Amino acid sequence: MSVRASLSSGIRSWPPSARVPLRAIMRVAAIAAVVAFAAAPALAATYKWTDANGRVVYSDQPPTGDFKVEAINAPPPPANPNAAKELAAKQAEIQQRKMLRADEDAKAAKSLAESGQKREQCGKVRGQITMMQTDPNLLYRSNEKGEKVYMDDTARRREVQKLEAWVRENCAS
Repeated sequence: MSVRASLSSGIRSWPPSARVPLRAIMRVAAIAAVVAFAAAPALAATYKWTDANGRVVYSDQPPTGDFKVEAINAPPPPANPNAAKELAAKQAEIQQRKMLRADEDAKAAKSLAESGQKREQCGKVRGQITMMQTDPNLLYRSNEKGEKVYMDDTARRREVQKLEAWVRENCAS
């Protein structure tokens, strides 16, 4: 029999599938009571007044005596008693990550600058090699006194070999 049929026939009972078990009602009532008791400390007032010495006093109980009292709605205490410590630990971890990232960025910038210098050096050395191989007449070195000493063919070949070895060791391509 449908709900509509039972209502029209004068029987005012819910179908068995719509009935709520007593255990479910008790469970909901217990949860509501726990929530109400947990929220009770949040409703506690904080009082502020100035004592006889001129100090500002904060308390959860009103003062005794004739003081001008101001009730302050304080925020509820943290649910986690270690929340402040955990927050400080997280902030320290974030700060440490920032420092590591800054160090990595500095290393990357230094590496980039060094690679630029190395490319420049490689270009200069390759230019010297090309110059030594193409124009043998204009090659000289300065001695200890600063005088020009022109290079002969064997000295020039040795110098080209040294420069080519340096390029092989220090230049990628």
